[in-house]
Amino acid sequence: MRRLDAFSMGIAIAAACACACVGSYAAAQPAQRHRAAISVEQPAAFVKLPLPVAVYARSAQADLADLRVVDANGERVPFALLAPRPDDVQSSDRWRDATLYRLPARPPAGGTWASPVDVTVEGGRMTVRQRGAAPAPAKSPGWLFDLGERAKGEAPAQTLQLSWSGPAEFSAPLIIEHSADLRSWRAAGSGQLLALASPSGALTQPDIVLPPDCERFVRLVWVGPGPQPQLSAARAATPALRSVTLDPPTEINVAASTEPAGPQAGEDSRRALHFDLGAVLPLQKLDLNLPAGTRVLPLRVQARDRIDAPWQPVAATVVYRIERGEQSARSPALALQRSARFIRLIPDERAAMPKAEEAHLVVQAQLASLVFAAQGQAPYALLAGAAKASAGALPLATLVPDVDQERARLGKAALGPFSEVREAVEKAESEERQAKLRPWLLWAVLIAGVAGLGWMVWRLARGGKG
Repeated sequence: MRRLDAFSMGIAIAAACACACVGSYAAAQPAQRHRAAISVEQPAAFVKLPLPVAVYARSAQADLADLRVVDANGERVPFALLAPRPDDVQSSDRWRDATLYRLPARPPAGGTWASPVDVTVEGGRMTVRQRGAAPAPAKSPGWLFDLGERAKGEAPAQTLQLSWSGPAEFSAPLIIEHSADLRSWRAAGSGQLLALASPSGALTQPDIVLPPDCERFVRLVWVGPGPQPQLSAARAATPALRSVTLDPPTEINVAASTEPAGPQAGEDSRRALHFDLGAVLPLQKLDLNLPAGTRVLPLRVQARDRIDAPWQPVAATVVYRIERGEQSARSPALALQRSARFIRLIPDERAAMPKAEEAHLVVQAQLASLVFAAQGQAPYALLAGAAKASAGALPLATLVPDVDQERARLGKAALGPFSEVREAVEKAESEERQAKLRPWLLWAVLIAGVAGLGWMVWRLARGGKG
């Protein structure tokens, strides 16, 4: 019985040694190698800290999971990452004056309206001139409006707004039609203009809603014998969409650098321009600044995150600079949505790449911001640089109860330069050494355990013989 107990104890000791070895590694706390002071410029309950490129460069994790905010006592401060908002598409009305003409006398039943204007088309452009016939009656049965020629891609007018000189009060029902050539007309519904006098001022309804596919010419015909306004001017509203940037990207100017030699360089590296952005950044646009003079440069754009990774194709584009006297035209920036640290521009074989010292890459990157609660003891600091740290940021909705309402009240902060934390660096170096020795130690423990087990089996065998 004692021999079996000794046998079991040997197994337990070996297993305990192995688990202790692995457990000590799991229990090791990740070391934050870098520290930067946070300067609060505008205090508030929640403070926004824009993250510069240096944070992405010091962070040891691609998703910034290792970031920590601490107060003066080293206590953790809760924070969340605030991603840039996408551009907001807003709609507004662009107003343009319309030309108005009195309609001639109403045609007999079944007849067609005579046009008060003549239209000629030359070179694809339409010219409208008022017809030099008998003057329109003083009390016009209606009006013709020329909304003007639409630009290519411009949306049709949606609203026609009228002005008049009198009378002070009226309610005038109407019908409207529209046409592209003054020959074929399509019904576009009905409406009503209204003016009422009141002690607080005149109440008016001057707008006519146009159909979604409204053509250039609009005809208004009064309905009923009541008083009609004496129109004096008209203007048409065209909807215009515009993109409003809520969180502008960070612009970074990068000089060309030498591409490291290696199996991933290839033949293209000898002719290419190589750019190191300093960190893996979420890119939005790239623009190559060319030296003075007329230059046309077809090229291929490649990107990668690490030196040892293969190059990935991004786009094929043409960068140009055209000099015309005192003015110059430049190619637009290349839009892209991807993350990368290294960019390589490879020219077409039929074009010459500018010298490395003459070319600069302008990068627009959508860098995140950090929002932290102003709790604990100021001043605050940002820590980074632990490869195995768990995620330190809270969900934004957890940290800030009402994000949309709170954005306008967020405080402002700036980040100082990073410095290495000596204790963390020494701890990280020690952990690295231990990590290299740990497999050997584990093997030694296992070998010792197996040897001990073998010795006990041998003793049991000898005891059986005796």
